[in-house]
Amino acid sequence: MRFSKFSKALCLTLVAVVAVVAVGFLLPERIRIPVAGATARDWNPQSFWFEPWGASGVHKGIDIFGKKGRDVVSTTDGLVLYTGELEQGGKVVLVLGPRWRVHYFAHLDAIHTTALSPVAAGSKIGTLGDSGNARGKPPHLHYSIARVFPAPWQMDGSTQGYKKAFFINPGAYLTD
Repeated sequence: MRFSKFSKALCLTLVAVVAVVAVGFLLPERIRIPVAGATARDWNPQSFWFEPWGASGVHKGIDIFGKKGRDVVSTTDGLVLYTGELEQGGKVVLVLGPRWRVHYFAHLDAIHTTALSPVAAGSKIGTLGDSGNARGKPPHLHYSIARVFPAPWQMDGSTQGYKKAFFINPGAYLTD
């Protein structure tokens, strides 16, 4: 059986996509605490999936507290997907890291990176603040990790438990 040029191109494209996805899952992940000088004592480990939590219902990340203006660094090597302002998150940065995980940094005072820039773990991406719906509260970084490819076995019967297929408890990965 002969393949047309279109069929060959489609097969090559499919192989390339599968290879890129596979490499993304194989890249090493070196996650570190995103707030300079912070330790595990600077966030409540029970705050992930805590409810009730404002407009979102449940808290899909952790809040790391510190002094306003303190450096916020990328938790992992990756590619900055978005920098800008969102109503609830205020000044935010999204980084695509290894294993196809999106790292979300919110409530920043200032952003020190740009979209489509590569970042290394530990490189400065902004400063700690209280922007968005954190205005008037102690300065903190809302940090969450979301999967691009869902893990349905993580779903449970909790409020919005189906979203656990996408959201990961970042506190379990952070190291000093």
